[in-house]
Amino acid sequence: MLTWVLLFVIGLAAGTIGSLVGLGGGIVIVPGLLIIDKYTDWLPNLTPQLIVGSSIVVLVAIGLSSTLSYMKKKTVDYKSGGLFFLGSGPGAIAGAWLNKFIAVDQFSMYFGVFMVLVSILLMVRGRLRPLKLNGRFTRTITDSNGNASEYRFSATVALLVSFSVGVLSGLFGIGGGSLMVPAMILLFGFPTSVAVATSMFMIFLSSIIGTATHLALGNIAGFLLIGLVPGAWIGAKCGSFINQKLSDNTIVVILRWMLILVGIRLVWQGMTG
Repeated sequence: MLTWVLLFVIGLAAGTIGSLVGLGGGIVIVPGLLIIDKYTDWLPNLTPQLIVGSSIVVLVAIGLSSTLSYMKKKTVDYKSGGLFFLGSGPGAIAGAWLNKFIAVDQFSMYFGVFMVLVSILLMVRGRLRPLKLNGRFTRTITDSNGNASEYRFSATVALLVSFSVGVLSGLFGIGGGSLMVPAMILLFGFPTSVAVATSMFMIFLSSIIGTATHLALGNIAGFLLIGLVPGAWIGAKCGSFINQKLSDNTIVVILRWMLILVGIRLVWQGMTG
């Protein structure tokens, strides 16, 4: 019973945080399961491959639940999300394939370093002006409150960036939003609300590809999904609701410190074995 409650809570936290700032949720699930597997006997022995593969499946639920919520607010840029998916989909397949070559301690250390780097990106995001790379891909989005936003960017750069993000998504089971949201804001000039909503739509699409790949590789633990998926679905609804109540600065401050602490812990875990 404790196992299912624990998994439900992890899924709930992942869905809430992932949907809140467009990070997907794997950035909570993967380190959470790694730490629990390392220091307790509450779960059967898990490999990094099983953790990542199962996390990707949960991201499908988080992505769908979040996208449905953000659709009502009309903040999802479907065309841009589809373009990003053209890059992130193949990248997710490549990342899932690369994952099988990483040992447990190496995985913890690499993932910890990655989380610290993500926290730094979030830390400087508010201090940098969007680069708004020139391009012909122009979009105009009007949300449910009648607020219109226009931005333009290079489709070629978008494909290259999203492919790189897709590789990291498949490799670490993080959903890709932890890099894609800052990229959309800093490189492509997206409004924060549109970036978060579009990120969740892209995560939903790319996670389907990642799930199929990990399923073929035998990297999915069914017993994890029984507890994680219901919690993640509910959490994603909560995250999209809270997103409308808090300022972006408040959300980013809380998240970046959480990422730093967990990242340092995983680096230490990887170095000490």
